[in-house]
Amino acid sequence: MPLFAANDLTCLRGERLVFQELSFAVDAGGALVLLGPNGSGKSSLLRMMAGLLRPFSGGMSWDGEPVSSDPDLHRSRVHYVGHLDAVKPVLSARENLAFWASMGGAADPMESAMAALERLGVPHIADVPGRYLSAGQKRRLNLARILAAPAPLWLLDEPSVALDRAGIGQLEEAIAEHRRGGGIVVVSTHAEIAIPGADTLHMDDFAVNAVPHDGYDHEDDQDYEP
Repeated sequence: MPLFAANDLTCLRGERLVFQELSFAVDAGGALVLLGPNGSGKSSLLRMMAGLLRPFSGGMSWDGEPVSSDPDLHRSRVHYVGHLDAVKPVLSARENLAFWASMGGAADPMESAMAALERLGVPHIADVPGRYLSAGQKRRLNLARILAAPAPLWLLDEPSVALDRAGIGQLEEAIAEHRRGGGIVVVSTHAEIAIPGADTLHMDDFAVNAVPHDGYDHEDDQDYEP
């Protein structure tokens, strides 16, 4: 039995049917890469997986139990990194990350925050206020959240945006290590990220209507960082 699975998911946003009859299954240590053009529903599916968007029909399960039976429990097992870099401008990078680490149950949030920054190669930004961080530094800071507190399910929406090659390499190693420990990773990406053995899900296979191709996911006008 797969650890994380869905059966016949349908997504309705406003009056638009984004995708229908979508199913997936990921085992412990597995990875799933979502492919498709902007507007095809990749971000909506990730938010659905995170428990932030309710399916119009169909359902998901974790270790055989319906996710809908205990939504709070499911959200506690998820790290979701969406489009927006949720960085408080007046807090330092370490303080920003320590807040998220404490929300994730880290025993020592400040220590966990510093360790995560070091693993992603940016310990030097620890005391820099969020307002002074570059786009790439903000992205690494947000990705550091997945390392600062444990969670078995990582949901990453275009995680390599604004990262240089070194940053992408550090992300790839973090993903590989998480999988070696039995964790699951689901990634939406247009870039080349090395995720050996990952399954792919082509969103076009479940699309219903024509979608816009102006470089923006119209079904995701509101992004949310849990």
